[in-house]
Amino acid sequence: MRVVLQRVTKASVTIENQLNAEIDLGLLLLVGIEPEDASEDIEWLCRKIVNMRIFNDAECVMNNSLLDAGGDAIIVSQFTLHASTKKGNRPSYIKAAKPDIAIPLYEEFIQTFEKHLGKKVGTGKFGADMQVELLNDGPVTILIDSKNKS
Repeated sequence: MRVVLQRVTKASVTIENQLNAEIDLGLLLLVGIEPEDASEDIEWLCRKIVNMRIFNDAECVMNNSLLDAGGDAIIVSQFTLHASTKKGNRPSYIKAAKPDIAIPLYEEFIQTFEKHLGKKVGTGKFGADMQVELLNDGPVTILIDSKNKS
């Protein structure tokens, strides 16, 4: 499972011209799911992300976690994170999980993240055409892959 996390001062997701989620300070998480992913990947990622010290403290040093900062989150499923670009100019998405596998894992990711954060998060809609807006703070953008924990 891959997650691109972006520290934001604001972010939103719009689906079919309707605002689906909106936050101020927090994280926008783009989540890519593979068929091999499991609950262990979700648990590790959620715990790691919620506690990652990437928010500024009073001295403008990244010492605070999302929990410490009291921030919010938006979680968006993004199969394109598993694009293979080795051959040609058209990416292959064969490594991305199909909906029958990905949807339950995406929903479990949301529930697990909410459990660790202690509050509800905003979401996208699996498989929808979404418009995602963000104001990246820093900028801080980090890629985490549960298959590469070292």
